[in-house]
Amino acid sequence: MSIAKETIEYLRQHSLIITTAESCTAGEIVMLLSEVPGSGELIECGYVVYSPQAKQRLLHVSPATMETFNLTSVEVASEMAIGALRDSTANVAVATTGILGPDDMDGIKAGTVCFAWAFQFDDQHFLFSTRQWFPGSRSEVQTLACEFALQQLPAYHRRALRGEGGWRR
Repeated sequence: MSIAKETIEYLRQHSLIITTAESCTAGEIVMLLSEVPGSGELIECGYVVYSPQAKQRLLHVSPATMETFNLTSVEVASEMAIGALRDSTANVAVATTGILGPDDMDGIKAGTVCFAWAFQFDDQHFLFSTRQWFPGSRSEVQTLACEFALQQLPAYHRRALRGEGGWRR
């Protein structure tokens, strides 16, 4: 079974509706999920936000966060995930931002991707983030990042259910 099918089945089993906030993965996460029959009832929307202005305007990422931590940071990924849930009926968001390559940028190695997963249940909110490096070409890094984002979702959801990673809006 593909990771997209596994993820859709997990979302269905746990009554989760997803939204994505993607920069370097350019909508590939939501595209992979949408290829699974019946996925439409589990996907609310997908944001593709490359520019800092789009991240700020659509997802309410703070300019200070982008300036202080860089666009490729867990802090920016976290604000992207939180922003995706902000005006959403979804209860889980996955966010990605990174440098696909081939060149390093701002002292950050090509292949570096930052991820965030945000969950909201009633009045409780949970947030997890991590930074990973993937080898390969631009398209290989993009594919690996999408797979990683989906593979990690169940583990972070289980942590949220245990009460880990809470934050207040």
